[in-house]
Parts: sequence; structure tokens; C-alpha cells
Amino acid sequence: MTPATMPLSDLIAIGFLESPLALLVMSNRRILTCSRAVVDVFGWTHEDLAGQSVRVLYPTAIDYEATGKRWLQWLKGQNRYQDERFMQAKSGEVFWARATGVTLTPSDPFNLMIWSFERLIDASPTAGLTAREREVAQHIVNGRTSKEAARLMGISYRTVEVHRASIMRKLGSKTVAELVSKVIVIR
Repeated sequence: MTPATMPLSDLIAIGFLESPLALLVMSNRRILTCSRAVVDVFGWTHEDLAGQSVRVLYPTAIDYEATGKRWLQWLKGQNRYQDERFMQAKSGEVFWARATGVTLTPSDPFNLMIWSFERLIDASPTAGLTAREREVAQHIVNGRTSKEAARLMGISYRTVEVHRASIMRKLGSKTVAELVSKVIVIR
């Protein structure tokens, strides 16, 4: 059988399984299935992950809980979400990753979701930033005020201002516009 004569459902299944992206299909934050590239990113196989809580991919329970709250808040307004965060490989190694997700059930966002994960290179200009500073930087790049970022992140306005000042110092930016131009280069 050639690809041209294969049923579309078989081609879709092969495309998912062999995708160069680490893909997870989840229901209520439990992993239903994953692509083979998950082994490259996390070190876990499909057999390891099927039926597991996605918690196994987070360094701490606090990270898992906080991320879930952010996802749910964001996904109630739209069906796609993307952020950067620390994730944990099977070996225990913690690494910086970009996560992109889409819910297929907008009225109940966690019911059925597809996520992709990719490791980010540590040589970027923001490699010296903490996870929280990267999150604040993402809000700044998206044009949010410190008050808006604080509300979305569930922290105080003053804490966002402290992170923003630290980001600007670490990246050598004197203005928000200069900061945005430096952060956008690595996105």
C-alpha cells in the first residue's frame, strides 16, 4: 500500500505518532496518548505516560497547580494557550519549554485537549531570567500593563513592577520599548 492509497484515518494516525513535535492528547489533565517525539523531549514513552496525570511532567506540585489555574482561566476566553515554563524529564532534569495547547471542548476546556511541547535553547537573551520574570516579560510584550499582568498572574501590582525592573536590568534595557524589542527577538 502506498501513501496515496492509504485511508485518511491511517495517514492522520501516522502523522500524529511520527510528528516531530512532542504531542500529548489529554482529558482532564490525564494523558490519553502521545507522539513518539515525547521520548526525545521528556524521556517518557507512550506506555509510561498513557493514563498518567500530566503532573509527572512538572518539577513540583505547585507548578502543576498554578499552571492548571492559568490554563483554565485563559481557555475560558479562547481555545488556544501558549506559555513558557519549566518542565521535568523522566531523568529528573528540569528544562525550559514552550507549551502550546488547544481545547477541543471550549465549554469544558480540560475535557479534551491537545498539547505540544518543545525544549527551548538556554542560549537566548532571556536565559538568565526566572520563570516568573519570563512570564512577566510575556505580558509586557503582549502590551499588558503591570496591573493587567498582576491580575492575570494572581500576584500584586508591586510584585510585577519588581520583576519588570529586574528584567530590564538583566537585559540592559532602559525603556519598555527597548525591553520589548529584546524579548521579541528570542520568541
